[in-house]
Amino acid sequence: MTLGTLYGIGIGPGDPDLITVKGVQLLSRCRHVVVPKASESADSVALRIVKKHLNPLTEIHEVVFPMITKRDELMARWGASAAYVESILSRGEDACFPTLGDTFLYSTYIYLVRALRDTLPEARIVTIPGVTAFSAVAAVTEFAVGEGKQSVTIVPTADDLTSVRDALRRNGTVVIMKIGKRLEAVLDLLEERQAIETAVFASHIGMPDEHVETDLRKLRGRGEQIGYLSIILANMGTECLE
Repeated sequence: MTLGTLYGIGIGPGDPDLITVKGVQLLSRCRHVVVPKASESADSVALRIVKKHLNPLTEIHEVVFPMITKRDELMARWGASAAYVESILSRGEDACFPTLGDTFLYSTYIYLVRALRDTLPEARIVTIPGVTAFSAVAAVTEFAVGEGKQSVTIVPTADDLTSVRDALRRNGTVVIMKIGKRLEAVLDLLEERQAIETAVFASHIGMPDEHVETDLRKLRGRGEQIGYLSIILANMGTECLE
């Protein structure tokens, strides 16, 4: 049996023109494009980004990667998605899986690859990296993420903000991701660490509803939605620049 190839493609933060040339080439000729979405009723953000690069004859398959924390349910969802992709590859046909940002940085693609390796270990998987959201934010705000020997810490937020608080105690740049409804609490931590004035914020970077803010106090009271698909870059000082 000849298997098809799964191409995982990092599609960047939201601007369709920030997808790599290799990614665009694959998307334009791939017969099957499998796109993730958060629920059955939701639109796929990934599909909106890649749509202009797809061949009119492309078959689009939407799979649900719900935003849930129960491990058993997540495992079942990942297994079902892997089985769906496996059914395409087993016919000897290729499939592309576009995912926001980079393929192996807080991506649904990670779980798909792991599940597929369990059920179809001989599958051929080719991964195309993508532009990270924080790189796009840095470009828009002229924020130096790493300079000299300055350290860079990437931290996702959680309801328990201990990891963010710990990261903000270090020197160097802190990249705060997955902020969501916890934006106000993160702003409190930045105020506490006297880092709010040099930090930058962006949400939906590269998308039509992009919001970039260099005065983070203006984000106070804006509601939970502004924290989704957002990044904060904070400069916590330098130990050594050489």
